[in-house]
Amino acid sequence: MKHVAKSTIIVGLFFAIEKALGFVRQVIIARAFGLSAELDAFNAANNLPDLLFALISGGALAMALIPVLSERLQKESREAAWDLFSRIGNLLFLVTAGFSILIAIFAEQIVGAGWGIAPGFDAGQQALVADLMRLNLIATLLFSMSGLVIAGLQANQHFLLPALAPSMYDVGTLFGVLILVPGTGITLGGVTLPALGLGIHGLVFGTILGAVLFFGVQIPGLIRFEFRWTPRIDLRNPGVQQVIRLMLPRIGTVFFIHLVFIAQDNLASGLIAGSVTALVYGWLFMQVPESLIGTAIGTALLPTISEQIARGEGDAFERSLNATVRTILALTIPGTALLSVGIRPLIGILGFDSAGTELVVWTVRAYMAGLIGHSLLEVAARAFYAQQKAVTPLLTSGATACAFLLLALALTPALGAPGIGLANTLAFTGEALILLWLVRRKHPVRLNIGRPLLRISLVSLVSGVIVYFLLDFAPLDTFSMMMSALVGAGVIGFGGLFVLPFVLPEVKLLGKI
Repeated sequence: MKHVAKSTIIVGLFFAIEKALGFVRQVIIARAFGLSAELDAFNAANNLPDLLFALISGGALAMALIPVLSERLQKESREAAWDLFSRIGNLLFLVTAGFSILIAIFAEQIVGAGWGIAPGFDAGQQALVADLMRLNLIATLLFSMSGLVIAGLQANQHFLLPALAPSMYDVGTLFGVLILVPGTGITLGGVTLPALGLGIHGLVFGTILGAVLFFGVQIPGLIRFEFRWTPRIDLRNPGVQQVIRLMLPRIGTVFFIHLVFIAQDNLASGLIAGSVTALVYGWLFMQVPESLIGTAIGTALLPTISEQIARGEGDAFERSLNATVRTILALTIPGTALLSVGIRPLIGILGFDSAGTELVVWTVRAYMAGLIGHSLLEVAARAFYAQQKAVTPLLTSGATACAFLLLALALTPALGAPGIGLANTLAFTGEALILLWLVRRKHPVRLNIGRPLLRISLVSLVSGVIVYFLLDFAPLDTFSMMMSALVGAGVIGFGGLFVLPFVLPEVKLLGKI
């Protein structure tokens, strides 16, 4: 039962390393490009390649393949699991390559159409988006194979290399930011780095290098678990059909999720310059704690609850879900309060002007309000995929996309980019609550969260007030940007230490899974 806790620590540790590297990358990018039209184009160009990866070989694949591979490993053999893995991989690579070619051919139309990615950009900016998108598709092909390998290794209860892979991606992208982008060499520790002066295109080439490293670091895991490639597909194979049946609804689910992000950029392209990038930073700042809490726990949990379902251990499944939900609430409620109050000094390190900083601060706060909902959604959705039931998450994600569009259209005219972030928070939090309610209808999961929830909420409120006054009295204006950020991080850390004794009973529940 303690396997999930150990796996969560491994995944969380490497997620923390990746987020630290990613933050360094984002700071350098922000200082190089600012809230500019050029960086808006780069961020918009990522949307469709990211969608293609997520639909075919990313989130859709892992959720569908891990439960089936876990079942094969439990009931048959590793050889049978790798045979199915190969067949699915061969199929998905061909599909990904085919769609990549089509997107590359019609990139201009996809970007500039009224329903497209960035209809509000001018012609030059749209052409740049199309060019960057085509290059991004190379990385997408590599990521498509990496997503498959991650699912295979996690089904074998191996989490180390999949958790390390994102950091390797960051190493590649940092190479792009530090060497490929600048026109003049950056000096680090007395050493001046070479500079190739590729500008915004250097970011894309760094992404491609990162994708190569992301895939390559996982190859030793395949060797360790005796992977053997089967050069066949055979759509009549029962295992292939089982994965496809589970994956098709998941593809629809992921499509609706990414439709939200495409719609965000569509709306933001008509706002002031820098709005698309502000949304990216808002999402990234929220994703740091969400990855360390919701994604790390959910990633480690899925193989375990899939095995529990395969063995018919309904009581164990319910206990695992109960402990996970309570732990997530105990971590995300204080996290939301502390980060929302103390985020401004951390954003200052990006080096934006006062107007840009204000825009990003409020956009981050709008997304940060969704930390609880997004983290719970990581677990609630996996509870259905562990049972190989993918239709319910599909239906709720479709409803979420519709809710987001309505909310964003209502909030954006008055609030701008923060209104888009708030619409995201409201829509996805609603989906998480609906899925948890539906899980409880099937399994009488006793959350026992009433009194703990009151305790956690009160201590989170108190810690938020403490952080607010500490930062208010601190002479941050007299510090450098770096020192202000360090002080802000220290104050947030102090608030976390204040909260820790009050949430420790819930955190300890994770060790019982």
